[in-house]
Amino acid sequence: MNKISIIHTADGSHTLIQDNMQEHYHSTFGAINESKHIFIENGLNYYFKKYPKNNYAILEIGFGTGLNALLTKIELANKQINCVYHTHETTLLNEEIYMSLNYPKILNVDPSLFYLMHQSTWDIPIMIDSLFELTKFLGKFENAFLAKNYYDIVFFDAFSPQIQPELWTENIFQKIYLSMKSNGVLTTYSTKGIVKNALKTNGFHIEKIPGPCGKREILRAFK
Repeated sequence: MNKISIIHTADGSHTLIQDNMQEHYHSTFGAINESKHIFIENGLNYYFKKYPKNNYAILEIGFGTGLNALLTKIELANKQINCVYHTHETTLLNEEIYMSLNYPKILNVDPSLFYLMHQSTWDIPIMIDSLFELTKFLGKFENAFLAKNYYDIVFFDAFSPQIQPELWTENIFQKIYLSMKSNGVLTTYSTKGIVKNALKTNGFHIEKIPGPCGKREILRAFK
C-alpha cells in the first residue's frame, strides 16, 4: 500500500500526498480555503441564492479527505437544509490518517461527525445527523450507475487530468450531465481545454470564474 503523508497548508489546514503521486489532495495554498471557494461559495451557495429550497441532492467525484462533505454538512446545517450526499472514491484512508486531520478543530465541529463520515459503511446510506444523509460508493466512477435528473449540484474534485485522465472524458461528463436536474450546477478546479471541451460537447454552459489563492481561475458549468 502506498504511504500517505499529512502536509500543513498555508491556511493551517491539512492536505495529503501519496508517495507514488506528485499531487496533493488539496491546494498547499490552503486546503480549507480552496474547498470553501470552489465548492461551497461558487457551487453550493451560488446555487442556493438562485434556487433556494429545503432539500438538496449533491454528487461529489472524489471523497478523498472528506473535507468537501464536512464543509457541505456545516453549511447546510446552518441553513437547516436537508441533503442527500453521494460521493465516489477508490482509495481508502486508514484510521490513523483521517483521525489526524485537523479540519474539525479548525472548523470547530464535533470530530465524531467527521469520523463517522469516514467510518460509515460503503454503498449504504448513513445519517450523519438528522439533516445529512451520506452514501459513499467504493469503486471506479466509470462503472457507477447514476439516476437520471437527480442531482442539484456536482463537486468534480478528482485528481488532475494528468493523474486521472479516465475521469475527465466526454463519456464521464455525459453521465454526469444526464444525472443532473435542469439548472444544476457543477464546479471544478480545472480549466484545461480538454475539460472545457468535454463539458461543452455534452451540453453544459460553462464560465471561468476567479479561483482561490494560488489559482487564477476555476470552472463553473450549468445544465
